[in-house]
Amino acid sequence: MPDPSSLRDSTQIVLPRRALDGHRECLEARFTVTVVETAEQYRIIGSPVEIKAASDYLTRNGVAVA
Repeated sequence: MPDPSSLRDSTQIVLPRRALDGHRECLEARFTVTVVETAEQYRIIGSPVEIKAASDYLTRNGVAVA
């Protein structure tokens, strides 16, 4: 049985709110993801394939993805 935290890590990216400045609209248009806002952060949720592609896109555009 897979570890739940590893599944969660493969289906979401959590970033501070300022990290997506100027990237959110393109991210939502380009990938099949849901962006959930809270007061301090964004959670980008999607399939493992979409999260990997979105992570690569963000990294190429200077956003640090842990």
